Amino acid sequence: MKSAPFTYHRAHSVADAAALLTELGEDAKLIAGGQSLVAMMNFRLARPAYLVDIGGLTGLRYLERDQDRLRIGALTTHHQVEIDSGTALSGGFGILRDTMPWIGHLPIRTRGTVGGSIAHADATAEWCLLAILLDANIVAESVRGRRAIPAAEFFFGFYTTALEPDELIVELEFPHAASHAAVTEYAQRHGDFAVLAVAADLDMADAAVTGGRLVVAGLGPVPVRVPAAEAVLTAGSPMTPELARECAESAVAALEFDNDAPGGAEYLRGLVRTLVPRALTAAVKETR
Repeated sequence: MKSAPFTYHRAHSVADAAALLTELGEDAKLIAGGQSLVAMMNFRLARPAYLVDIGGLTGLRYLERDQDRLRIGALTTHHQVEIDSGTALSGGFGILRDTMPWIGHLPIRTRGTVGGSIAHADATAEWCLLAILLDANIVAESVRGRRAIPAAEFFFGFYTTALEPDELIVELEFPHAASHAAVTEYAQRHGDFAVLAVAADLDMADAAVTGGRLVVAGLGPVPVRVPAAEAVLTAGSPMTPELARECAESAVAALEFDNDAPGGAEYLRGLVRTLVPRALTAAVKETR
């Protein structure tokens, strides 16, 4: 299928893109890598009257480290993060690099962008999961200026975010490192969208787990933290198989499961019981 007709504009700067969004209104959409939007347009799930191409704004492709803070430009591709060999991802941000192979296939990762993934807000997208796990700030710009939106306040529902129609994402900011963190997921085939994904970020004191964050994606419109499961991680004991199972069972008890979902609720409970211990065990082993 082909998309519905649209008018094409090319932005030459962030300010130019913001001005075009203001001028064209809610019928305008940004396009960079196009890995999600083009497919939706071809299936007539999205019918923007105007496309504003920001793919040429190379100044938005960067990974920069400022002490414990990491900044990633919105047009940085997944593959750039995957192959980065500099110091930006060292000292606690290696989880970002390690998560990239979960995203689709290589051609998708070479075109898809960090900002595009966040703006698209797919319920199981890896960047959305990471943003929630690591308390990222999504930095957006418009003709009114810039603002930083905490990830916990950014995702509203399926493909719905706090981004205003005249705003574009220019940067993701990760305010603190995650030395013991991991992401794992299950998909029907490698490269498919995840059926369920789990991310863990643990606080460690020597070999003991003293706290942590656990995020699950795939059970609802946005990735969610599981406070009941996180409470299990505060005992200050090593990560034993028993502790991992207890955390998983607490997650199962706290989460809501849809009987009408593919595979049914019990199938999804089984995935949580499998993936939570796997993520916790991997997070303990990592020292980034």
